[in-house]
Amino acid sequence: MTPKKFDYYAPTTINEAIQILHDNEDSKVLAGGQSLLALMKLRLAAPASLVDISKLENMSYVREEKDYLAIGALTIHDIIEHNQFIKDHFTILTDAASKIGDQQIRNKGTIGGSSCHADPAADLPTALTALAVNFVVVGKNGQRVIPAKDFFVDTFTTSVGKDEVVTEVRIPYLPPHSGSGYIKHSRREGDFAIVGVGAVVTVGEGNICKDVRIGLGAVGAIPLRATKAEEYLKGKTLDDKNIVAAAEVANDGADPPSDMHGSREYRLEMIKVFTKRTLKLAMSRVK
Repeated sequence: MTPKKFDYYAPTTINEAIQILHDNEDSKVLAGGQSLLALMKLRLAAPASLVDISKLENMSYVREEKDYLAIGALTIHDIIEHNQFIKDHFTILTDAASKIGDQQIRNKGTIGGSSCHADPAADLPTALTALAVNFVVVGKNGQRVIPAKDFFVDTFTTSVGKDEVVTEVRIPYLPPHSGSGYIKHSRREGDFAIVGVGAVVTVGEGNICKDVRIGLGAVGAIPLRATKAEEYLKGKTLDDKNIVAAAEVANDGADPPSDMHGSREYRLEMIKVFTKRTLKLAMSRVK
């Protein structure tokens, strides 16, 4: 199939992009196009106009700031996968980016586009939820910063306004003795997740859990935090016994669908399995 007719805009500045979005009621931002264009070809999405921001300058970067790592919204997945600082300090992002589609998709898809598309089965939104990132958004009313917990609203829906553009993702630096990882359960390499789990752990003396965040993907309308499992682990030794016990309650609050890839019951069980594996992976990377 082919998309319905639409108007196309290619602004060269962020202010121009915002103005076009403001002036056109039914418009969508186009970044890498790896998700939106596929939906348009199937006519599952039919915006009246596309605002292509790929020509905007200075929105593709990985930059070390004082309190956080800044990633420009137009940074492609391939850069995130191979950036050495990310590999050393935020391995969960390396894991997630490396599992997105195939190389052609990773060469075009962007971190901002994946986040704003808000597919609950996508890899980066789950990892970013576990990292408790902040999204920088610019619009007609200026700039605002949205925490990950408030960014994802529903399936394919975020809290970004109609005339706003995500410009940056800010990832708080992890404390010493932290490790992270992401594991996706899918039918084939590159497929969307049946269940995706991202974990970030920080330990103290004796492997006592000082902090832990567990993100779950493909098990609800938005990426979720396994808060009951997190609460169970804090203050306890991160050994096999406690990790297994935490994994058993990781699906509390999850509401996965049943589809051709797996039943609701299967996904609920897989949350336990992959939470355990991901926590162990994160622990193996604690420095």
